[in-house]
Amino acid sequence: MMENLKKLSRKNANGHAVDTQKLNFEQFKRIISTNIGLIAAAFRHQFIIPEFQDFSKEIEEIYWKCKENDSGTVASYIPQLKRMSPNYWGVSIVTIDGQRYSIGDVNIPFTIQSCSKPLSYAIALDLLGADVVHTYVGQEPSGRNFNELILDHNKKPHNPMINAGAIIICSLLKTMYNPDMSSAEKFDFTLNYFERLAGGQDLGFNNAVFLSERECADRNYALGFYMREHKCFPENSKFRECMDFYFQCCSLEANCEIVSVIAATLANGGICPISEEKVLKPESVRDVLSLMHSCGMYDYSGQFAFKVGLPAKSGVSGGMLVVVPNVMGMCLYSPPLDALGNSCRGVQFCEELVKKFNFHRYDNLRHASNKADPRKHKYETIGLNIVNLLSSAASGDLPGLRRHKLSGVDMKLADYDGRTALHLAAAEGHANCVEFLLKYCNVPVNVKDRWGRTPLEEAVAFGHTDVINLLQLWDEEASRNSKDHSDDGEPLIPEFVAKQDN
Repeated sequence: MMENLKKLSRKNANGHAVDTQKLNFEQFKRIISTNIGLIAAAFRHQFIIPEFQDFSKEIEEIYWKCKENDSGTVASYIPQLKRMSPNYWGVSIVTIDGQRYSIGDVNIPFTIQSCSKPLSYAIALDLLGADVVHTYVGQEPSGRNFNELILDHNKKPHNPMINAGAIIICSLLKTMYNPDMSSAEKFDFTLNYFERLAGGQDLGFNNAVFLSERECADRNYALGFYMREHKCFPENSKFRECMDFYFQCCSLEANCEIVSVIAATLANGGICPISEEKVLKPESVRDVLSLMHSCGMYDYSGQFAFKVGLPAKSGVSGGMLVVVPNVMGMCLYSPPLDALGNSCRGVQFCEELVKKFNFHRYDNLRHASNKADPRKHKYETIGLNIVNLLSSAASGDLPGLRRHKLSGVDMKLADYDGRTALHLAAAEGHANCVEFLLKYCNVPVNVKDRWGRTPLEEAVAFGHTDVINLLQLWDEEASRNSKDHSDDGEPLIPEFVAKQDN
């Protein structure tokens, strides 16, 4: 759809921006023709997060709560990073069907740094295959500092999310895929891949950061020489060119809105939700997310996987790329870092997010009643409550009714025919359920269904004498109490029920 708008803008050449053009009805039909399914889903509330406005309000609350967090310090080993304001704080979200929400400093450009590692790894998997890639790089958390001089028992880097592994991934892309490409051509090729992941949006390149990275790279060069000693690099690789290529990938520049689209592409199995282009193979994305989950947050990876349970990758610039598989991607940006090199506000935001929503990888989708599931339509939730409530009443499941009551379900809910839980309990002769619904849930005793039948009439029709007596006594006592205590604010409890409890 956006491509159609761009074509029309170029054709008209009227100076209007792509999203401010005036369209007639025929032009509008042509523009949306390729995305009619998306338009239909919007009108039918069939997106992955159907109540997106309500969800956005919850995200905004978390955003402002985290903004108060003033802990952490801005990275200072590179002068350009040190100059970033510690007050910057932005959150961008893109769902797998293209819904977007942003708040804060989402247009501030920053170098993606280590957020490039899962992307270069994904490209290597796509172009070279997992077997080739993992001949040179492992898949295990190292359990050590991200830039430590250490290899696994096979004498290769532990995983692609630490510096040593990312350097080897860059060497594979540089040396094993189209080795005849010059350094400039290989950089343009990789940049184009990143931009395709971002739906065709332009990424920048911060040359000042690149030069600073290269000047301050003693540890990375030490890692490189250490790995070269152990024959970790592919044959015919040029050490300096591979190191420069790694620094170039770290020096690519984007903002929250761009990186969130990349995260959404990963959440969507490699298909960009903006351009609808299949950029990566699903198998490649699966492997990337697996390692982001176990290794993506430096030395905090284990704790993050335990507390948050989402694939994520942080960078020293303060950016965080977070993926909720099959739902959405997020980019969080705040320069102040904790002692382990992760954005303080970013980590807090993720922890608050999974407290409120059941996005943790191991949250139970059925029984986590204290968490919301934004993937459910509000009418779907009401419908399920009605079905479960009436089913408990019809089957005489008193403990089930108690659970519904304690969970905050409206016990007066009725189905399409206007039948309440009291109707079904009375029709089936479950006196204990009838008493519970009357005494503790205040379900109206004389409520009528679509055929004008009350619960008492249901009990009479099916000959349940004990239920008939119970409903008649309740109605009589309630009528008497309402006359005697019409000004009393306390709930009215018929005496016969109180006596039965004693």
